[in-house]
Amino acid sequence: QGQLVESGGGLVQAGGSLRLSCAASGRTIRNYARAWFRQAPGKEREFVAAISWSGGQTIYADSGKGRFTISRDNAKNTVYLQMNSLKPEDTAVYYCAAGSNVDGLAAQRAHYWGQGTQVTVSS
Repeated sequence: QGQLVESGGGLVQAGGSLRLSCAASGRTIRNYARAWFRQAPGKEREFVAAISWSGGQTIYADSGKGRFTISRDNAKNTVYLQMNSLKPEDTAVYYCAAGSNVDGLAAQRAHYWGQGTQVTVSS
């Protein structure tokens, strides 16, 4: 069993930055690859970024390349998403997920999901 809890969302102006955090609890979930997804109103959930358990492998959706950085601190069981140069189209609920590997997560095959944190980017 495990649980993921996101934090760090909020309201920011276009061009600004936010750092999201995803804290994990539970022995099993600590060893999983982790990812961020987002879902905007009226749209399907989409993959944002993923990171392997070791942190040695990361993948990004085109929408975040060059602007978003995923990282993790295994000592704290926490994964981060640093988001820079935010755009109004980044407005969404951001979800953290855990799964077996980054490729599976990119295909939305996750074992655990968080409850989400709202990110709103004003123009």
